[in-house]
Amino acid sequence: MQKPHPISFLFLLIIFLAYTENSNGQSVYKDKPFSQDFSIKFYTDTTQSTLLQAASDRNGNIQILAKEGLQHVYDGQFLYPGTIRPDNTYRFMKDKKVVAVTSYQQQFVYLTESEVLSNAWAGTLFSKHTLPNASLFAGGKDFEFLVSDGKSIQLIKDSQNLWSGKLPDDEVQGLVYQKNANQFWILGKKSLYLFSIAGKKLTKSLEGANFTSFDITKKETNITIGTTDGYITFNIASGKQTGAIQKKLPVTNITAVKEVNGKIWFGSNQGAFALRSDGKFDYYYGERWLAGNHVTDIAAGPKNSVLILSKKGLGQILFKNMTLEEKALLFEDQVRARHIRNGFNATLVGIDHGNLATGHMEDSDNDGLWTSMYLGGEIFRYAVTKDPEALQNCRESLDAMERLYTVNPVPGFPARSFERSGHMKELHDLDRWQHSPEKEWDWKSTTSSDEVIGHIFAFSAMAELVDDASMKSRAIALIDTVMSHIVKNNMYLIDFDGKPTLWGKWHPDYVNSFPKNVGDRKLNSSNIVGMLQTAYHFTKKEKYKKKAMELMTKHGYLDNMMRPMSVIGMAPEDADEHSKHMSDGWNHSDDEMYFVGYWGLYRYALNDTLKAKYKQSILDHWQAERPEKEGAWNIFTALTGTKEFDLNEAVWYLQEHPVDLVDWVIKNSHRKDIEMVEPNFRKQTTKEVLPPDERPIQRHNGNMFNLDRNGKNGASEHSAGDIWLLPYWMGRYLGVISAPQK
Repeated sequence: MQKPHPISFLFLLIIFLAYTENSNGQSVYKDKPFSQDFSIKFYTDTTQSTLLQAASDRNGNIQILAKEGLQHVYDGQFLYPGTIRPDNTYRFMKDKKVVAVTSYQQQFVYLTESEVLSNAWAGTLFSKHTLPNASLFAGGKDFEFLVSDGKSIQLIKDSQNLWSGKLPDDEVQGLVYQKNANQFWILGKKSLYLFSIAGKKLTKSLEGANFTSFDITKKETNITIGTTDGYITFNIASGKQTGAIQKKLPVTNITAVKEVNGKIWFGSNQGAFALRSDGKFDYYYGERWLAGNHVTDIAAGPKNSVLILSKKGLGQILFKNMTLEEKALLFEDQVRARHIRNGFNATLVGIDHGNLATGHMEDSDNDGLWTSMYLGGEIFRYAVTKDPEALQNCRESLDAMERLYTVNPVPGFPARSFERSGHMKELHDLDRWQHSPEKEWDWKSTTSSDEVIGHIFAFSAMAELVDDASMKSRAIALIDTVMSHIVKNNMYLIDFDGKPTLWGKWHPDYVNSFPKNVGDRKLNSSNIVGMLQTAYHFTKKEKYKKKAMELMTKHGYLDNMMRPMSVIGMAPEDADEHSKHMSDGWNHSDDEMYFVGYWGLYRYALNDTLKAKYKQSILDHWQAERPEKEGAWNIFTALTGTKEFDLNEAVWYLQEHPVDLVDWVIKNSHRKDIEMVEPNFRKQTTKEVLPPDERPIQRHNGNMFNLDRNGKNGASEHSAGDIWLLPYWMGRYLGVISAPQK
């Protein structure tokens, strides 16, 4: 028998430890702590200081060298930036003209025009040199220091010059000490030199061009050299460059290289990035992570953090071990603190450059849908944990959803939203707002089909899973209310003006008017059948069952639903203009409506034969969505009981999603490490989707292949309620994500 390969065994062991199976035979992710990265930013007044270097010591202090002198960080926490201010801690350091700072034996050490000194070791480190224009230094063994002014080099200890020299025909860019061999490496603009301390010998090891920065990496076996157009790996043992210059990078203009905690970090003129074990990169761009994108220095920070210094300030990237549930509770606090408006799940807007204290919650066309998705997540949370806080959250959002039906005068019609009167001009879509019969309130008309499908999803989940009798009966009444309105009005949603809303149309004359390859024909069929089945399941009123069967058997809605996603595309040339407009590209809002509607379509199917067909249709849709690695759609697919629903990708989505949900400017389209694809109907831009923490914040109705976000920088914050909490708590309820593990 062939002996098993150790790597294969390790892989299987990791899979075994991370996953188990539930009673349906589906994989279950064991929720163990993972490393969650986030940033604390510190800004400087660029008119007062020019930042050069950053360092930290064993006490957790962070110090920054500016042309104007030593600086340190003040205040600062996640989402609440601090500042960079002159460091007066050691007041007599002001007499010293510090030109460089480093962390040596985890203590701050300084280079001036005449000495290397420190306030540690009781101030006994004070070693003079004779390079008045010195700007670079590195510490070696037993307080030996290599010092350079860019041309000359000195090795000093206890104010003694142990060696002096120069780089032939080159300028020094950096100095690094190799501890395991007790030798220094010197980087020039076009060469790499080895300096042997024992032999006091300078030897050229590599020739090149446009070198900018370097560091010793991979347990002191390699040297990684940054250039203006990629990076080079030099193997110390062989004394040769390993492979060709690496240019498949987020950015090729490298400004800084530093290995921190075993990971190689690169600074550039467009953000920072770290090399992963799989050869790809974690890219940190924009003020989600950094104070500015032109990186000037990278250093190890306190508590295994990484300090990314830019011209505008410091970004401290921290890594905290947390479980998915701990991340969920962090997001629960975020929603309740800043995103509950009249019980709705809302966006915080009007923020002044990320300052959360300056924003206000805004009305939305889809207040009912975003709240339905948040409410669904809280329902699943309560079903799993029985947490009274979750139940109260459900109660408050149910109050808001229920009031959508009473704040307007149309029987059975849900408003899009409501707000206090007298402020219509300050709200979105002025022409859609109407005065309510209730004094002091206005309501928004033209409710769409995506609102209704969201309502039915949340109300049905509440009716099934919440054990509060009052809330359960109210949810069922609301299902009956809106569905009675639709059935009574010949499968239309009728607004205050007596006309159907633009999108609230499920009548065969409308649905089947679309060519078979136009998505709305399939979508509207799927949604209305699911809604009618849900109404029948909870009310047992035959009118709903009868109508569902009529639409499926007499009007082809089942055929519409079963049509493969591969058929969906642009309308033919002879189609009407509305059909062409509705099929100019893949509509990700349609995906949202499909999957939210699958809850009622599959779970409350009228019989097992239909249930099997629905499962086939859902899995077909999921196959089309797989490249997006969309956490919610993978978790929704799990409700069918299928064994394969990309649980790994769902967990990846949840883990990789940033905890900073502010809408910062994001750019990826310039990257050299991503493979672009030709323009296509699905609007997929890259061969492989980027992690959520590298792309714009967006709801599930956004294109996961969006690369950039321009416009206002830090002017709004999304709620985690629909974006993250829904897929997480649904995964917990469906039993494919476990409770936290020890």
